Amino acid sequence: MTTVAEHINVAFAGDGAGETDLSWGQQDIWQAMVRQRSWLPNGAWGPLPEGTTVDDVAEQLRYMMSRFPTARTKLRFDAEGRPSQVVAGSGEITLEIVDAGDDDPAAVAEAERLRLQDAEYDFATDWPVRMTAVRSGGRLTHLVVVMCHLVADGFGTGVMLEDLATRVETPIPELQPLEQARWQASPSGQRQNTLALRHWDGILRGMAPRRFPDPAGKPEPRHWRGELTSWALAPALRVVTERTGVPPAPALLGVFAVALARVTGVNPVVLRPMVNNRFRPGLDRVVCMLAQYGICQLDVAGASFAEVLDRAKRGAMTTYKHAYYHPVELDDLVRRVVEERGGDLELPAYFNDRRAAGEGATEFQGRKDAAFEWTTRQDVPFEPLIVHIDDLPDDAVRAIIFMDTHVISPADGEALLRGMEAVAVEAALDPEAPTGV
Repeated sequence: MTTVAEHINVAFAGDGAGETDLSWGQQDIWQAMVRQRSWLPNGAWGPLPEGTTVDDVAEQLRYMMSRFPTARTKLRFDAEGRPSQVVAGSGEITLEIVDAGDDDPAAVAEAERLRLQDAEYDFATDWPVRMTAVRSGGRLTHLVVVMCHLVADGFGTGVMLEDLATRVETPIPELQPLEQARWQASPSGQRQNTLALRHWDGILRGMAPRRFPDPAGKPEPRHWRGELTSWALAPALRVVTERTGVPPAPALLGVFAVALARVTGVNPVVLRPMVNNRFRPGLDRVVCMLAQYGICQLDVAGASFAEVLDRAKRGAMTTYKHAYYHPVELDDLVRRVVEERGGDLELPAYFNDRRAAGEGATEFQGRKDAAFEWTTRQDVPFEPLIVHIDDLPDDAVRAIIFMDTHVISPADGEALLRGMEAVAVEAALDPEAPTGV
């Protein structure tokens, strides 16, 4: 087990200090943290350029903390446990230096990532960024960074990395989370919220109460994570988009909807796709948690693949428009709908397309079969069903499923991911073929 050799205190100062309610994006991820009993850390490590010094790394940490208000944000809780955001104008954070000794420094970096992610986190007292540099043979070799998900979503992290690479000093966008929360409380923000909840209300009242077949068994631990690596999905989707004119994101959403309908036997399909909300004015370059899950209903039965993909394209616009809302008020709406309908209401599957829309080959026949494995089984809860889609090298795609096996069976979970590949290939071969639902 490695030990920390040095603690470097790094002072920082930045604009935008203040305190107010959480923004909608912050509230959304906060609720997920409470449900999953986790601070949802995002961690990564990578090699450092030859000659990197401790001062270089400390300056990188200072820049990050000074430039981005969300890196300087802690939470304050009222007497009833409701959080608010507190952005500091200045402070001090610790950079850790770990000596690898005779161990592989890359393996030490991975171990440090796990250590930083697994360490206890106090929302009220801890800075949401943790950084460690690995030293081997007297020189720094790797940098490890772990951030609480309150700092940024995927798009915000991309902006942060761009700014870190160039150390830009241009002003940051005005609509930081403090200002977002103030706008959301304004009449304009309340109109947006009212329209969004009206959209949700219409779908929630009409959807089938149960989305998945009742699992035959109840495994313990009940919360599983699995991964499918596909070499056919990406090129098949490119064929689909070329032949139908449907953009990549709604095309994959339609593919997922057909696969889900095949597994569950439920139609119309109701999904909760992740929406980045970066198309809203003034929000495209904000480093923050802004993405929220929308709600989308697709009828996939008795139609061709091309028809379903066109419905997904048209439905996506409505979904994006109404994926900006007050999460607590949405929860209140769901409770009211459940009470009025009677019984329980199984909420839709979460779907998070994190791919970059890149170019590549459109040949997908004769490539190796998809590989699937269950990677985690635990008692700590995930969402009932959430699927993430990521790019991999060599034009592969990874589909990651988090699921409650007491809601959806492991066999159905694996079938859902494999079914996505099958649907994409079928649609690429003949977009006019029926979905079979």
